[in-house]
Amino acid sequence: MAGGLLGRLVVNLVLLLISFIAYSSQIFVIWPWYGREISVQLLTLLVPFNLLVAMLFWNYFLCVTTDPGRVPDTWKPDTHADGYEVKKLTGGPRFCRYCERPKPPRTHHCRQCGSCVLRMDHHCPWINNCVGHYNHGHFVRFLFYVDVACSYHLAMVTQRVYSSLGARYWDEPDSVELVFIILNYVACVPVLMSVGAFSLYHFNALMNNTTTIEGWEKDKAATMVRHGKIREVKFPYNIGRRRNIESILGKNAWFWCWPSTTPGTGLKFELTEDDDGQPASEIWPPRDPATFHNGDPNREFVLPDSPWTYENGSINPDLQPSNSATSTPRRRKKTPDGTSALPPYHPDYRPPASGTADDGDDASDDEEDDYRYTDPGKHRVRRGSEGYEVRPAAREDMLARYLLEIGETPQRYHRYIPQPDSEPESDGDDVPLGQQLHH
Repeated sequence: MAGGLLGRLVVNLVLLLISFIAYSSQIFVIWPWYGREISVQLLTLLVPFNLLVAMLFWNYFLCVTTDPGRVPDTWKPDTHADGYEVKKLTGGPRFCRYCERPKPPRTHHCRQCGSCVLRMDHHCPWINNCVGHYNHGHFVRFLFYVDVACSYHLAMVTQRVYSSLGARYWDEPDSVELVFIILNYVACVPVLMSVGAFSLYHFNALMNNTTTIEGWEKDKAATMVRHGKIREVKFPYNIGRRRNIESILGKNAWFWCWPSTTPGTGLKFELTEDDDGQPASEIWPPRDPATFHNGDPNREFVLPDSPWTYENGSINPDLQPSNSATSTPRRRKKTPDGTSALPPYHPDYRPPASGTADDGDDASDDEEDDYRYTDPGKHRVRRGSEGYEVRPAAREDMLARYLLEIGETPQRYHRYIPQPDSEPESDGDDVPLGQQLHH
């Protein structure tokens, strides 16, 4: 009850806004401009504007009061007909769990209205009603007349402002007229910008025979196609631009702007033709393979006990790690007595004692393994991944790589032997300066 009261309040506010824009401009701006006298010029200006306002009110009234379309109690799906729609997850006939009845193609349940709506586009709070099969044409015409009437209104008020620039003092607007000029701009410009952008979207959807909900479904299908989950699916209800418009506004183009009933019953729709000239048989909306179960159609998705599980309940065999912690451990040989595990250049290094030469080869192998240099330029590939596991280069690795390039062994002690910078040029360089002067 609270939602219905709020919806009726919104409808009344919309009516007040339309009335203010339509009639305050005529009473407080245009009428004083023409000297408050009826003339041919005044009628030529205001009669077309009032016709547009009348059509606007009429289509708005039809949007609010027309039932968008309900599913008949006796309707049952024909699974052998073209355009048969199924559930995304189970592949069975579409069924509304709220209404507990089957759903025809392009039908969706509206929680605000509490029922399934035929060819549902969206629930509009500004009309306190759903936009469905039977009032979709009224809604499109309402948007059209809002755009045309607001454009006419702004042109009319702007002409009044332009005529007052540089005019004589009796043609200048008074304070009341000036205030209402500003108020009309403040009220009309945001309405034209917001409704105009909304109209462009719905006019494009009208020419493609797409509802707002189906636009979201087409975006999801395009995303699945980009990710390679499904092949490209043709939208089955796009039957050509002219026929798309006729399916909503009627066959006669002269009456597209006149309020009329939407053709059809909203239970079955004409489908586009495939390459062979036959009606399209694609199921819409396309199913996501990741959420569709090929087994029991009544199977429900249950989260596993462990988050690290594969589809079959075990760990993915293609994602085995390649680090040393999970690889086969190398058996470390015990260091013989009297042998130091430190490198020779360490201050605490002790040479091996005599009598331990039996295990010398093994000890040297362990020592080489412990201090063996690993080339950081080599990449380890992790199985089941999409890239490489690259070891970050440190300063020690860069130094070791440099030693390898110049032919030295990394991580070994190198004694520094200073080299003379250059040979003396002559023997006289070693004689003191005083002796040179004395001679």
